[in-house]
Order: sequence, then C-alpha cells, then structure tokens
Amino acid sequence: MKILLLGKNGQLGWELQRALAPLGTLVALDRHEGGDLADSAALAATVKRVAPDVIVNAAAYTAVDKAESDVEAAQQINAAAAGVLAREAKALGALLVHYSTDYVFDGSGELPRNEDAATGPLSVYGRTKLEGEQLIQASGADALVLRTSWVYAARGGNFAKTMLRLAAERDQLKVVADQIGAPTGADLLADLTAHLVRATWADRSLAGVYHAVASGETSWHAYAQHVLRRAVAKGVVLKVAPDQVQAIPTSAYPVPAPRPLNSRLDNGRLQQRFGLVLPQWQAGVDRMLDEIL
Repeated sequence: MKILLLGKNGQLGWELQRALAPLGTLVALDRHEGGDLADSAALAATVKRVAPDVIVNAAAYTAVDKAESDVEAAQQINAAAAGVLAREAKALGALLVHYSTDYVFDGSGELPRNEDAATGPLSVYGRTKLEGEQLIQASGADALVLRTSWVYAARGGNFAKTMLRLAAERDQLKVVADQIGAPTGADLLADLTAHLVRATWADRSLAGVYHAVASGETSWHAYAQHVLRRAVAKGVVLKVAPDQVQAIPTSAYPVPAPRPLNSRLDNGRLQQRFGLVLPQWQAGVDRMLDEIL
C-alpha cells in the first residue's frame, strides 16, 4: 500500500515514520512540503498528487491554552483540515487515520468513558477536535479515529523531562493531583496504528472510533512521583525527593483552557476487535525514562 503521513516531525509523526515503513511505500510530509493543514486547497492538492491508499494525519493544533484566543487557526487545523482529508480519502477510496483526544469529553465523573459516551468539550481545543471527528464521520470515508491522552515521547519535551529538571533545580515541587488519565507513549500509538491500518485495510468493517490509550490510570502528581522514583533508583541526584512532591488541586493552577479532571478512556473495544493487549502506562514511561536517563 501507499501511505501518506502528515506531520512527520511531531512526536507521533516521528514514531510513525518507523512503524509505518514496513507496510509499503511511505510518503512522509511536514507543513513545508505540502502537508500544511492551515491551507485546505494545498492540502487537497497534495492528497490528489500523492494518491495514497492510506492517509495518516499526525498533525494538529495542540497549543491548548493558545487556542482559546486563536480560535480560527485551531478550527482550521483541527476541524476543517480533517474534513478536507476525509473528503479526499472518500474520493480515492483510501483509509484515513486521524488522532483525537480525551478533551472531547467534559471530564466529569470517575469512570472510564467508552467510545459511545456523550461528548462535551470544555475548551476551544476540545471543541475543534470534536468537530474534526464529526466531519470525518459525516464524509462517509473509511476512517480510524483514535482518541488518546497524555501523549509523550523520548524525543522532544515532555512532562517527565520537565519534572526531572524542576526536581533538580527547585527546593519544592507542586503538581496537580485531581486530573486522572493514562500517559500514552507516541511509540505505542505508532505501533498500534500500524497494526490497525493493516487489519482495517483487509477488513473495512473495522473502521470507526477507538480509544487508543495505555492501560491503567494515574494523576499528574502520582505520575511525577513515579518519574522521580525511577530517576533516584538510577542514581540521579534531586533536590526534591519523590515523596516530597506536593499535591495541589487544578483550581490552584489556573490556565486559560479548562482541563478535564476525568481523562479516563476505556480501551477495551480496541483490544477486543483487533486482538491486541495494551500495556499498563508504567511500562512505556519506564522504557522512555531508561532512554532519556
């Protein structure tokens, strides 16, 4: 198959280049090479020119707080561009892979949400990502929409690196403890994508919306403690010990865009339909820490 990958230089795009390459011919583009989601006409022209069997869209507007005042750009990149890709995929008979987010939900309650749960985004970012999902579904294209959460990678910045730096520099560290989710590695997402593309290319009835997250759950506070414990065990010297990290509520750390408190996503449907096992979140985080440390 011929695969068009958009957003090749992002954390996920970088891993996708590795994971998708064995499936066929991979055309990987960034926004300077015809893959600019901000330009719908150029984006459509690129898809027509490449004429792929599979389109994988790893590009998005992810500046959650900035989106509150940059609504037009977020809407174009997260929603309108998704609609363009879906329309072109439908015309080509191609399979579209698109990534969405836990931010399409309102974050209420304490139970994991499945794919059929009612949405209710709290922010511009969440609303534009949900609109992107809806445009894809309305297009009639065969698509895999993968909702994920708390994505990290060894390459580039991430929460774990920030915690390690701050714990080495500061005398105290405060981290939000009432937001619950599952840290999910970009490498896991990329490998999942390759499995799902191969299976869905053979059986289009598998297309649909799936929750693609690592198993288990944690808070940002407990996540930080886990990272610091791992670092200490490897001999890293820190000013703030893991047990000294202070837990604070979301309300004590105001930001422009509201965050969902409950980011738990039920990944059971994906595991059952594709015959896969999604590992506990600690496994990926530990592997990433081993690499960066």
